[in-house]
Amino acid sequence: IGAYNGERRGNMTSTMLQGNSKEPRTYWVEDIAIILGIGRTSAYKLVQQGLFKVVRIGSSIRISRSSFNAWLESQDSE
Repeated sequence: IGAYNGERRGNMTSTMLQGNSKEPRTYWVEDIAIILGIGRTSAYKLVQQGLFKVVRIGSSIRISRSSFNAWLESQDSE
């Protein structure tokens, strides 16, 4: 996570990962790939499995932050 600086979206991602109070309500697929330490293709496969809520905006995919975080927490307890 430390090597990624979020430049693609004007530092939104790096701000988001630092716990800024103005965090967006959604993640990009690339964000969950970084959080999980997996490749983008693997992240898209997780999205396709329907493990968390997804919003499609045209061809863009956004993942509900709260849904993803709840899923991630449930993985810790297994």
